[in-house]
Amino acid sequence: MPAFVRAVLASRPGMFDEICLFEPAPERRDTICRLAAGIADALGYPGVVTITPDAAQAFAGADYVFSAIRVGGDAGRVIDEEVALARGIVGQETTGPGGCAMALRTIPVVLAYCDLLSRCSPDAVLINFTNPAGLITQAISAQGKVRAVGVCDTPGGTVERLAAFLGNGGRGDGGRGDGGRGDGGRGDGGVAASYSGLNHLGWVSSVRIGGHERIGELLARFEELQAFDHRFAAFDPGQVRRAGAVPAEYVYYYYDPARYVREVARAGSSRGQDVLALNDELLAAVAAALHRGDLPAAWAVYDTLMGVRSDTYMRADTDGDAGLAAARAARSARGAAGLAAARIGGYEGLALRVIDGLAGTRPAEVIVNIPAGHVLGLDPGDVVEIPARADRGGLTPLQVPALPRPAAALVEQVKDYERGIVAAALAGDASQAALALAGHPLVPGLTVARELIAEYRELHGPHLAYLQ
Repeated sequence: MPAFVRAVLASRPGMFDEICLFEPAPERRDTICRLAAGIADALGYPGVVTITPDAAQAFAGADYVFSAIRVGGDAGRVIDEEVALARGIVGQETTGPGGCAMALRTIPVVLAYCDLLSRCSPDAVLINFTNPAGLITQAISAQGKVRAVGVCDTPGGTVERLAAFLGNGGRGDGGRGDGGRGDGGRGDGGVAASYSGLNHLGWVSSVRIGGHERIGELLARFEELQAFDHRFAAFDPGQVRRAGAVPAEYVYYYYDPARYVREVARAGSSRGQDVLALNDELLAAVAAALHRGDLPAAWAVYDTLMGVRSDTYMRADTDGDAGLAAARAARSARGAAGLAAARIGGYEGLALRVIDGLAGTRPAEVIVNIPAGHVLGLDPGDVVEIPARADRGGLTPLQVPALPRPAAALVEQVKDYERGIVAAALAGDASQAALALAGHPLVPGLTVARELIAEYRELHGPHLAYLQ
């Protein structure tokens, strides 16, 4: 949130009269929220950022609500991953059993907030960042009490890097980099791309530059693309060519789950464990700097450690080594970004494009999670991740080419699992949750699914006590 506040106030002054940060945890109010408010003051906008532990106070009079919560905290994520990994199953936080456990913990909490929001500000738009974003947005849509859209920067980032590869002849830095996260399906310079699927399970099936289709070139030169950007490096080129579309990075967990399990074991720690340690370090360092009254130092450590998180993203999962030491060294050498030098990108860039469109100030094409399953041959109420036009009239889904058969089959199977998990959460039914999880392509059947749900219920305690 400090980075969002900095980016908005430095580059889009006056966009919001108030940014109210709702945070129930005292330690985060005293660190992350306090840092965000301090940044606003330093940039010349005192009082624009307010902080409260009261959700009703935060929602009152809101036009837009950004939802990014983690029920159970980082420790809960570690449980989600390790329970699956102990069985040789993908333990990623948004995919497979880990994503299931996170969704089951989160859905009741998010829906309670949606109920409150519908009473406090019935016309507000909820922009959902909470993972697993598509599944949570599906639950919000099923409840039907608020207007909501799910956002994720993975699709836009994928499109942006494909366009960059084609634009410079394949000369890249070999990594994802800070500028590698885009915010929409249509870029500058006459680039138009077609992306579709579910959140964290999508493919780019068309890239046109200057009116010329280039997807065939991307498939033919996929090895060069892998050298250009690390997010594509884990995929087998033959498998990608057979599919006939370029996968977004999370498809890796479906295409090669055994490699993921092996590489995490080789790394010696899961992503959740690494993030838990980084976040604990970040909170302690920010608290110490703020206690000294040193806002620049608090921002510097925040920016540096968040950069380390970004630079090591998925590295352990694909390479067997998160590269934390190298990332720390590189970030330390680079130094923190200045408070006033802000570029909006990633999640916040996409969210602001959605807001600009819905407000009618800048209609735009964006890739978002909305109930438009008919576009992909699914149920009309199914939430899918596709391009849409955002304008004063709302979000209108755009037509996309049909996914290749293998991709479409995978999307259908995962969407059936998502429907089942939402139904189980709404009913508070643990048996129904296990049946739904058994249908996930990364779970080897009902017996294992029941074991997973039972262990998650035990370890997550009160967060899953509603499941009977």
